[in-house]
Amino acid sequence: MSDVIIWHNPRCSKSRQALKLLQERGVTPTERRYLDDAPGLDELRAARAALGVSAVEMMRVKEKRFAELGLSKGDDDETLLKAMAENPVLIERPIVFAGGRAAIGRPPEAVLDIL
Repeated sequence: MSDVIIWHNPRCSKSRQALKLLQERGVTPTERRYLDDAPGLDELRAARAALGVSAVEMMRVKEKRFAELGLSKGDDDETLLKAMAENPVLIERPIVFAGGRAAIGRPPEAVLDIL
C-alpha cells in the first residue's frame, strides 16, 4: 500500500511497534516525526476528522504539559487543537493515515484496521 503516513516518535515504544507492524506487512510508511515537524491547525483538524474522534481523544491528557497549560478534558475542540498545534507533545502517538482514513496506534495493532 502506498501513501501511508505515520506521525512517529521513535522514542515511544508504541510508535516503534506500530511502525514495525506496518513494515512486517510490506508497508513502508512515510515517517513524520511530529515533534520536530509539528502539524498545523488545519492538519490537526483533518486528522481529527479522519480519525472520527473528538480532539481530546487524540491527546495525551496525562502529559505534564496538558496540566501546565491549564487544559481540561472539557475544553472545546478548537482550544485543544490549538494547544496540540503549539505543543505537539500533546498529540497521541502514533497516528497512521492511509486512504483517507486514520487510526491511533493504541494498541499498535489498531493501525492495521485502516490498511
